[in-house]
Amino acid sequence: MTNGNGSPPEGAPPQLNVLAQYTKDLSFENPNAPQSLAPQGQQPQINIQINVGANNLGENDYEVTLSIEGKAESGGKVMFSFELIYGGVFRLLNIPRENLSPMLLIECPRLLFPFAREIVATAVRDGGFPPLMLDPVDFVGLYRQNMERQAAAEAAQVKPS
Repeated sequence: MTNGNGSPPEGAPPQLNVLAQYTKDLSFENPNAPQSLAPQGQQPQINIQINVGANNLGENDYEVTLSIEGKAESGGKVMFSFELIYGGVFRLLNIPRENLSPMLLIECPRLLFPFAREIVATAVRDGGFPPLMLDPVDFVGLYRQNMERQAAAEAAQVKPS
């Protein structure tokens, strides 16, 4: 509910409600098992990529997705790889329009991350490896990188001819 100019009514407290959380997509591959499960002479190289997305579902409801992809390699061979898309449906009420994007792309993923982290750790453990405990994510830094990338892409499109 807004007062007509996109701002919440005076005095109404901001609200963030989690309506649902779910695994949208989960894939785990262990392509070189059982050889990949043997003790390795060195620590595997692990690469992780994390992305956040948000979609409007209605007036105040949004789906936020946390996409986590990872791969562990040792000696040039893939030990395991995974992809997780973990989603949540959030209801945001009385949030000023200028705060909506940071709320969706920083605060909502921050709430989803511990659950996604546990799913990754369990999937890796169930694949025969020690659980992979993802380090905490700086969602503020990720948000800033994405905003800078968007601004650079928009500036490149607006070049005068």
